[in-house]
Amino acid sequence: MTEKANVICRCEEIEIEVIREWIARGYDTFDELKRELRVGMGPCQGRGCRDIILRELSKSTGKPISEIDPGTIRPPVKPIKLGVLAEDQ
Repeated sequence: MTEKANVICRCEEIEIEVIREWIARGYDTFDELKRELRVGMGPCQGRGCRDIILRELSKSTGKPISEIDPGTIRPPVKPIKLGVLAEDQ
């Protein structure tokens, strides 16, 4: 029987072991992991994985979660027509 993978970031299909591997390599901030693995960049914008990853960072660094930078949160951008902005003038 094969062991099922523990997918932490469902949007990007990143497993906990991959996250732990990158933390062990020295990527010890959420933003670094985000740049390398794209965690927190899917449709949920980290709502599904951020807390779990912050806990893993806390365990590996020995810092309380409150001292770990939660990373930069950027909402998805939707293009709008210039005319919509001009209507308010």
